[in-house]
Amino acid sequence: MRLLSEIYETCNFVTMELESFEAATKQEVWVKAMKEEITMIEKNKTWDLVDHLQDKEVIRVKWVYKTKLNFDGSIQKHKAKLVAKGYAQLPGIDYNETFALVARLDTIRAFVALAA
Repeated sequence: MRLLSEIYETCNFVTMELESFEAATKQEVWVKAMKEEITMIEKNKTWDLVDHLQDKEVIRVKWVYKTKLNFDGSIQKHKAKLVAKGYAQLPGIDYNETFALVARLDTIRAFVALAA
């Protein structure tokens, strides 16, 4: 059992997340986090550099910054993620179909049960 005061101490810890690339480039911890993200993208071969098609709009990207915390409230690490601004696309113009190449755990369980 933990004291209620201990629970309140961990719940009331607030961190301010960065909201701009310019602010992140001024702090070495965020520059390091962005370099790690780019390294992982290249290592996993997540993207390919292609020529811009003149009749298609480019989907832009943005950086999302999060501070990961330990249970005691201390900083575990700074995490920077490069995400696509997919919300800028228009149905029927920029895309016709959407899908996510991710299997849900329920689906995997169903296939395993069916195979057994």
